Amino acid sequence: MKTRTVEPLTGEAFGPFGDVIAADDAAESFLINAGTTRRFHDLAAIQLYGEGVRALISIFRGEAFRLPLTVRMLERHPLGSQAFMPLSGRPYLVVVAPPGEVIDTSEVRAFRAGGDQGVNYHAGVWHHPLLALEAASDFLVVDRGGPGDNCDERDLPEPLTLLAP
Repeated sequence: MKTRTVEPLTGEAFGPFGDVIAADDAAESFLINAGTTRRFHDLAAIQLYGEGVRALISIFRGEAFRLPLTVRMLERHPLGSQAFMPLSGRPYLVVVAPPGEVIDTSEVRAFRAGGDQGVNYHAGVWHHPLLALEAASDFLVVDRGGPGDNCDERDLPEPLTLLAP
């Protein structure tokens, strides 16, 4: 069984898989509402493909997991991006692999996201379903609604154990 050490979530490291959503110094920001509010602008490239589609906003409540953790499958959404923003302020795991028809276990990466960091998986990027840490946690989710099959699940060629940093 292969192992992978969980790494910190940064925009540079996560860039091949999507966008990090965070109100930090790297984000474009400006004042609005007569200077009483700072807008962190255009933090993720929402992707929606197909006719008759629309963006959905949902709340997912994920069970808590602990490391080490064995990952056996990943999923992808070929017709649109999927964004997760934590609402409970707790960290969570982000497990991803590059898009394509085959998942290469050696290319799977695991990130520890802070409770103030969201992610937007680009369309077609393989990722593990929600992996909350510490306690059950709520996430605001933006994804694609409409016709067409927008979720593929695949077993990994071999299980992958995620280790704490």
